[in-house]
Amino acid sequence: MAKELRDRKDVEEALTWDLSAIYTSEEEYNAAIKELEELAVEIEKEFKGKLNTSKNINRCLDKLRKVTEIADLTGNYAELSLSVDHTNSENVDRYMRFANTMSHVSSKLSFIDSEIIQEDESLIDEAIKESKENEIYLEDIKRNKPHALHPEAERVLAALSGTLEAPYSIYEQAKLADMNFKSFNVDGKDYPLSFVLFENEWEYENDTKLRRAAFKAFSEKLREYQNTVAAAYQTQVQKEKTLANLRGFDSVIDSLLFPQKVDRKLYDRQIDIIMEKLAPHMRKYAKLLQKIHKLDEITFADLKIAVDPEYEPKVSIEDSRKYVEEALSVLGEDYLQIVRRAYDERWIDFAQNKGKSTGAFCSTPYAAHPYILCSWNEKMSEVFTLAHELGHAGHFTLCNQNQSIFGTRVSTYFVESPSTMNEMLMVNHLLKTNHEPRFKRWVLSSLISKTYYHNFVTHLLEAAYQREVYKIVDEGGSLQADKLNEIKREVLEKFWGGQVKIIDGAELTWMRQPHYYMGLYPYTYSAGLTIATEVSKRILEEGQPAVDDWREVLKAGGTKTPVELAKMAGVDITTDKPLLNTIEHIGNIIDEIIRLTDEIEG
Repeated sequence: MAKELRDRKDVEEALTWDLSAIYTSEEEYNAAIKELEELAVEIEKEFKGKLNTSKNINRCLDKLRKVTEIADLTGNYAELSLSVDHTNSENVDRYMRFANTMSHVSSKLSFIDSEIIQEDESLIDEAIKESKENEIYLEDIKRNKPHALHPEAERVLAALSGTLEAPYSIYEQAKLADMNFKSFNVDGKDYPLSFVLFENEWEYENDTKLRRAAFKAFSEKLREYQNTVAAAYQTQVQKEKTLANLRGFDSVIDSLLFPQKVDRKLYDRQIDIIMEKLAPHMRKYAKLLQKIHKLDEITFADLKIAVDPEYEPKVSIEDSRKYVEEALSVLGEDYLQIVRRAYDERWIDFAQNKGKSTGAFCSTPYAAHPYILCSWNEKMSEVFTLAHELGHAGHFTLCNQNQSIFGTRVSTYFVESPSTMNEMLMVNHLLKTNHEPRFKRWVLSSLISKTYYHNFVTHLLEAAYQREVYKIVDEGGSLQADKLNEIKREVLEKFWGGQVKIIDGAELTWMRQPHYYMGLYPYTYSAGLTIATEVSKRILEEGQPAVDDWREVLKAGGTKTPVELAKMAGVDITTDKPLLNTIEHIGNIIDEIIRLTDEIEG
């Protein structure tokens, strides 16, 4: 049963991550910040106005790599500290001071890109030939050339970088520090509520009365903040539109796809095909939930319930380790070593506490090890989440070992492939361990309700909503809470096609995810999982050769485009086929769950 959240200071240390692998003390962190600032001054003094030879360009970029590494470590230290407790004023202060430092450093160093961009391409090519470590950085500069602004304009934008990130900070503070969810009452009994309790527990609650009451109370609290959050979001998208215009892009969408290194066709296809062809399968799944749980109607508040909640075992953190290690052993001993270290060296923050960021993520500082945030709820769904985040950890550990820091910026189009791949491996492993129909149904329904629902429904519907928002922004329109609610409701109604009742509060789902402040991130979950589905099938069919190809992909990091990375793994994402195959695969799994349900119920 859901419980009151503790303050961070009252959480057992074993459930928290250990940031000492980045800095052992505040003094060490402050010394690194000082070194960062001094290096920026030194680089400006030594190289400003002198980036006109290939030798100087590479000497400068060698020093910039050092700056990037320190900024990566200090930034992660500040952000990770804040993410576990937004109510702690010291954490907020450290993070804001770091943002100010980075604005100052970025402003000082903005001359680097500006000067190199103005040079002849033959000089840049010469510099590329002379340095493998700086190659990707210089290739990106060449690619950015048509969209570069005057050096002074670039300097001003860099100086404003902290301020330009303000919408996201405002959203996170409103959500995690200010929203005070009171308990809700059902049949004379009070139940605690918070963002993390709702998303981790109440959404999955088997008691329909409790679940729907929690949804209603949760939505009422969100509604109190809808105008504030809409104002933050409006500022975010208007900022993106202004930057797109300044840099000469035809639309915000083109501007945001540019760093992902994929074209508009891949983006639109992911949204359009899933909205049209996946929706009928998911409506069938919703109807199955309604039948199994004997619901009068299936509403938006009922979509996360389990097919067989009584069967779901409680999973301890120690149990999760066994599941994860056995499932991921196929990826090799060195990969398994990463997983073991994650548990042994406290890379993972399992705690549930007040002020902690919701959901889960993995941060991957280049010169330290990865860090994973989750909120452990003893459900199998959390094991899938952990396998997912360990996918990011494994990916970037291998990538960081094999590339310079400039070669680790993996396109967001691809970045969710290694994570969702681990969820597929988890399912493949579980299905081998037990052939009993109820167990098989439980595993397959976990795959649908967790892996595919999360990535192909939740995040994809965010993407469909987001595309409508950017269309309005591109046409010069503005976005108030009422309009955002209307867009979200229309997207939900279109997907569920009258088979699921879109109740009051469902339209506020746009307030729940931080992804809208991260460019075109939501659609990439389904893109990544499409690649992962195809590769996991290859591993089942071909074994080691497919594993070997996948490991090479993980090591390649950001040195290849998403199309090239997928091709290395044996998948051609320039065609519709992988996506259509994946949707057919989802449909087949849902049909199998229905068949197993009929068999179990006799």
